[in-house]
Amino acid sequence: MDIGTFHGLWTLTLFISFLGVVWWAYGKSRKSRFEEDANLVFADEQPKPTKSEQGVTK
Repeated sequence: MDIGTFHGLWTLTLFISFLGVVWWAYGKSRKSRFEEDANLVFADEQPKPTKSEQGVTK
């Protein structure tokens, strides 16, 4: 086995791994979980009070 064959097999292995990650990340069964995880950063925020709740009158 020469170095060219090794490089070809390594490229094929990495490409198949890349396709596996893409399939996992964009699979329909994981969409709701990823959307929920994306909104976790906003979970601890308190809602901003409205003008009527602040007692501001004009």
